[in-house]
This record gives sequence, structure tokens and C-alpha cells, in this order.
Amino acid sequence: MGLLDGKVAIVTGAGRGIGREEALLLASEGAKVIVNDVGASLQGEGGDKHPAEEVVELIKAGGSDGAVNSSDVSSWEGAKALIDQAVDTFGQLDILVNNAGILRDKMSFNMEESDWDDVIRVHLKGHFAPSHHAAIHWRGRAKAGETVTGHIINTSSEAGLYGNAGQANYSAAKAGIASMTWVLARELERYGITVNSISPRARTRMTEGLFGEMAKADKGFDEWDPRNVAQLVGFLASDEASDVTGQNFIVFGGNVWATGGFHPVGEIHRDSMWTPKELADAKGELFKGISSGIPKFSFF
Repeated sequence: MGLLDGKVAIVTGAGRGIGREEALLLASEGAKVIVNDVGASLQGEGGDKHPAEEVVELIKAGGSDGAVNSSDVSSWEGAKALIDQAVDTFGQLDILVNNAGILRDKMSFNMEESDWDDVIRVHLKGHFAPSHHAAIHWRGRAKAGETVTGHIINTSSEAGLYGNAGQANYSAAKAGIASMTWVLARELERYGITVNSISPRARTRMTEGLFGEMAKADKGFDEWDPRNVAQLVGFLASDEASDVTGQNFIVFGGNVWATGGFHPVGEIHRDSMWTPKELADAKGELFKGISSGIPKFSFF
């Protein structure tokens, strides 16, 4: 018996990397999975369907069922077609894992307009559009009197939580995803839907060229294995997590951090207006709770 027996899941960007391992893990726990992938390059070009087909073959070989979807989830029509395929093929939808993304890394002074637009579209709209159409489906079922237990798992990033030089587009998109997760969690809770996000560290096409320490260890625990991330997604996709919503988790190796979002790090108060000079004089008091003094940057 798996945690997800009888469930139907969608995983976007599931042909490779983290998405692939998420799709395989959900299937191993009993879910039927729609494997969405446009087969694009890391920069978002091309359209090879083969990676998704291979994942579906592995799912079926493991005893579950799956189907390929090659829709562009950053388009309204493509996202709707994806949700419709899950319902038409397997009769229902229970889990949506938004994972698809691309990179166009450049410093802000070198970035082209298309670099900004494409990354925001694929990541941010590519998360919202499937969530929008899934929400319509689940809300309609709930209003018809059905008991709904739906789960959305979004993919943010520590770049979105804390910023990363050379990734203004990517960091902005991922920060938007984290914030959107809170909004969707508030809106959809009444219909039986949980919405959470993960900020994973793992070895993928997006990351393997960035850090030398990501190479697979010859022996022992591989902390950069994307399968480590999939385990958390499997939990969040299950009804065991029906009381967990609006949360963001950093996951790396065997480590999981539940993050608290934005919170004050210092404060000053008075019953009258501050002047710029008075604020300058009070900045030490405002930031006195930070051990290293007034911060230029704030990282995890």
C-alpha cells in the first residue's frame, strides 16, 4: 500500500531532474501520473518529447500508470489542456506539482528584455496557469457537494527567498512563486486544497555547472541526489499533509527546513513623524537585533 493509492497527479517539467524523480516517486506511492514536459533545452528552446515518454515507460514498468503531456504550461490554453487531460484520462485530479522552469542567467546590466520576460513567463505564469485551472476544477467539485482533498506543490528557490547575483529574473520569479503560494493557500483552503512550496538544492541541469561539490559521491549518501527532494513532495502530496498549507520548505539531502517567511528583524517607534536625519541617527537602534550590524545582504 502506498501513500498515494488511487490518486492522480500532474508533474510539470517532469522529463528530467527533480521533476522526473518527483513523478517516479509519486507513481511508486501508487499515483497515476501525467508527465508534462515540452522537451526544451535549459534555455527553453526545442521540443523533444522523448524524456517524458521515458519517464512514463518507467512508471508503467513499476506497476503504476502514466501519460505524456507536452503542453506549454506557461500558456493559458496549454495549462487548461494539461488539467483536462488528467481528468479525461484518469477521471480525476488530486495532486499538482509545478516544477517546470528555465534559466537565462545574466547580470542586471547585461540582461535583455527577452531574458526577463521568458523566465518570468515560464516560472511564474507557468506555476499560476496550471494552478488556476486546477483550482477551477476542484472548486467546481466542492460546490457540487464532493469532498475534495487536493494538493498543490510549487517549486520556489533559495534564490527567490534570499536573492542571488546574476539571477534577477529567476530570483524575482521564485520569490513571486513563494508569495503566490501563500495567496493560493488562503484562497483554496475552504475547498479542501493545500498549497505549499519547496526550495530544493539538488543536482540537475540547472545547477550541475554552478557548484563543483555537486559531483556524485563514489560511495555513501548522495546528498545532491534529486530523489531526496522527491520524498518531501511525496509527503506534501499525501493526505497525511492535509493540515499543512501555506508553507515553504528548504530541502537538501537529508535536511528539511520549514521557513517562516518575512519577519521583522528590528523596530523603532514614536508618536510623531520621523525626519530623514532622525531615521539616519536611529538606524543603529533599528538594526540592533542583527549581530553583525546593519546588513548589506541577508542570506540563509
